[in-house]
Amino acid sequence: MDDRYGAGDRYGTDVLAPGWRTRHAKQIARVEATKDLVVEVADDGFCGAVTAITAATVELEDGRGRRRLFPLGGGFLIDGEPVTLVVPQRAASGPRRTASGSFAAADSRARVARASRILVEGRHDAELVEKVWGDDLRAEGVVVEYLQGIDLLPELLEAEPPSAQRRYGVLVDHLVPGSKESRIAQQIERGPHGAHLRIVGHPWIDVWQCVTPKAMGISRWPEVPRGTEFKVGVCRAFGWPAEDQTDIAHAWQRILSRVRTYRDLEPALLGRVEELIDFTTSPAA
Repeated sequence: MDDRYGAGDRYGTDVLAPGWRTRHAKQIARVEATKDLVVEVADDGFCGAVTAITAATVELEDGRGRRRLFPLGGGFLIDGEPVTLVVPQRAASGPRRTASGSFAAADSRARVARASRILVEGRHDAELVEKVWGDDLRAEGVVVEYLQGIDLLPELLEAEPPSAQRRYGVLVDHLVPGSKESRIAQQIERGPHGAHLRIVGHPWIDVWQCVTPKAMGISRWPEVPRGTEFKVGVCRAFGWPAEDQTDIAHAWQRILSRVRTYRDLEPALLGRVEELIDFTTSPAA
């Protein structure tokens, strides 16, 4: 007898041994149904972010704001792969850390909002800051507002000027030497309101790129051809729909769902947000 029938036999020695039907079956991943996780329902193609969870059901909201309730368990897809949704595990006892890495205060009630505030360029920036630093900002009483572009910052400053008691911290995309954003920031800082505001930024074209490639499961963010709107180019590179604003919003929810803690963000963004929180919560603010 040769060794084809020995220990190296890939068919095994007992065809009727327990588990022979499932021995080579693909294992389906069990994924906790955490808030903002984007999943697809395999049966009907409904795709949305988790908005609520019970012991037996999960609520999903799609890009058009429609909400539907589904039983927990199998029948869901993430990035085309089947998964089983399960109830998230309860946080371990002891001091809880926020998504930003800081210890949560024992009394988690929000503080009355300060006059000082943090301004970001758009909705996606605000949602990302809220997801990671939301607990900290509520504890400090700092409100985050979005501008829809740094171009509108001068108008806001004229309408609501900052002061020693109302400081503005501004987070800007693509704040690199020679960029349009950098020129506008320098002009504002040299103006009459420069003493009571701080403008910082990250080097990327869009806040999407502040999510690390590792968190996204990619080697790097795709290069978008010049002349193509960045978000549209990213969606096309990933094979996601990009026909209208609803598609872009849906794509952002998929990206945002990959962010669980500060570890999923680029250090260049982390430092700048922490700097703005310190600036707007200093005793003089």
